[in-house]
Amino acid sequence: MVNICTLTLAPSLDSATVTPQIYPEGKLRCSAPVFEPGGGGINVARAITFLGGKATALFPAGGATGEHLISLLAEENIPVQTVQASDWTRQNLHVHVESSGEQYRFVMPGAALSAPEFHLLEQQVLRLTAGTLLVISGSLPPGVSVTTLVGLIRAAQQQGIRCVIDSSGEALCAALDVGNIELVKPNQKELSALVQRELTLPDDVRKAAEEIVQSGKAKRVVVSLGPQGALGVDATGCVQVVPPPVKSQSTVGAGDSMVGAMVIKLAEQASLGEMVRFGVAAGSAATLNQGTRLCSLENTRTIYDYLCRA
Repeated sequence: MVNICTLTLAPSLDSATVTPQIYPEGKLRCSAPVFEPGGGGINVARAITFLGGKATALFPAGGATGEHLISLLAEENIPVQTVQASDWTRQNLHVHVESSGEQYRFVMPGAALSAPEFHLLEQQVLRLTAGTLLVISGSLPPGVSVTTLVGLIRAAQQQGIRCVIDSSGEALCAALDVGNIELVKPNQKELSALVQRELTLPDDVRKAAEEIVQSGKAKRVVVSLGPQGALGVDATGCVQVVPPPVKSQSTVGAGDSMVGAMVIKLAEQASLGEMVRFGVAAGSAATLNQGTRLCSLENTRTIYDYLCRA
């Protein structure tokens, strides 16, 4: 079995609540908060676990919020490796408004990470065995530059570690410039920024993804297209998967669920089609839940079976 590890440089303790309506200045009475682990890589590790796989979550943790985050992951039987950070782990807030069905996501800046703390995380990464799938997902916190991230990816690849990147902006662009990335999952807007041109037609999206693969920057590019599913490209060809219509409750966690499902199939050496179908199924399954909940195995399997028959 291929070893899977996720790296989250800006983890979070996520809280979700419900309020009847939202308006300025007055007191908004809310339901008791539900706390869940948060942060890109952490959620990818959780999704992998929920889908029957196994992944270790590596991240910095600081203060009481960091301790709470670690305890929540222990309750879900997620293996963790942590580095003690001086700054407290951030806490995000998700509010669902009953009267309108609207959702509000209050995302705090990531806790600052010092150079010594990052170095300890890097040491943990470089202890991974060759062939490990390392999923680097989420934003960069204060104190970590794009150059620092690139150095980590290069060092990991030199150790034979296979990198999956789920980020955006300069971080995604710089990671791709390293080359030989196993898998990236941009959305259409992010892909447009990578190739520096507008992508208005479906064929434009396919060609842009093919350019990235043909350049050697990434072995696989899966472009998330929201309700239209996803378009996947590798050296063997292209596949698009459109999910069945579902009653979406929340899009929070859909992208992380999709990445987790695809990494499971990547570890199984599955075909591009299988990988994209399982990813779309897990992403769609996550939207069936309110708040910050991720995909369930039951819902993912149901949607995956439908996609295999379609």
